[in-house]
Amino acid sequence: MSVHHAARAAGRLGVAGAAALTAVLTLADPASAHAEVEADTPRALARNVTLTFVSEAESDSAGFQQVRVVLPDGIAPGDVTLVDAPRGWKLRTAADGYTVAGPVLGAGVDAEHKVRVRQLPDAGQLVFKTVETYGDGEISRWIELPTSGAEPEQPAPVLKLQRATAAAATSPGPAHTTAAARNGGVPAGLIAVPLLLGAGSWWLIRRRHSSGSG
Repeated sequence: MSVHHAARAAGRLGVAGAAALTAVLTLADPASAHAEVEADTPRALARNVTLTFVSEAESDSAGFQQVRVVLPDGIAPGDVTLVDAPRGWKLRTAADGYTVAGPVLGAGVDAEHKVRVRQLPDAGQLVFKTVETYGDGEISRWIELPTSGAEPEQPAPVLKLQRATAAAATSPGPAHTTAAARNGGVPAGLIAVPLLLGAGSWWLIRRRHSSGSG
C-alpha cells in the first residue's frame, strides 16, 4: 500500500471513530442526569429509615424549584417527615406522596433532600416515581420502569431492599403496640380498688350485725 493510500485509510478510520464516539455520547446523554434514592437501612420492615433523594440538574439556564415524589404501596404520606432539604424548602403531603419546594436553586445545582419513614414495607424493592420542576417551568419526569429488559430513558428511582430480619417480621409496629396498651389488660391498681371497696362494705355490714345482736 502506498503512503498516500495509507494516509487516506487512516483518515477514514479517524472519521469513523469520531462518529462512533459521538453516537455513544448522544445515546448516553439522556441518562447523564437522573434521580436517585438511597436509604441508611435498606431492609424490609426497617423502622425510622432515612431516605436520601438526589435530583441531578440538567438545565443550563434554570434551577430546581420543586421535587414531587410518589410513594410506593406500603408507605403512607403521613408516615413521612422532612429531615433535610435546600434552604427554605418545605414538605407538603398529597394523597399519593409528597412535594418539597421552595426558592429556586441556581442553575446546575443538584436538589437533595432527606425524609424519615416510620417503617418500610415488606418488599424486595421500592419504586419512587419522581417529577422535577425547574424555575422556568421545565418538567422532568423520572417515572419509567424497565420493560422487556430494556433500560428506560428516564428511569424512576428504585430502592432495593434486603430481607427483613426475624425480629422485624414478628414484632408489632408502633400502632399495634399503642392499641394494645390502650385496649389491653387493665392495670392492677384499677382491679384492686373495687376489691378493697367490696371488702370494706362486707366488714361494715358484719360489724353492724354483730352490734345489733349484742
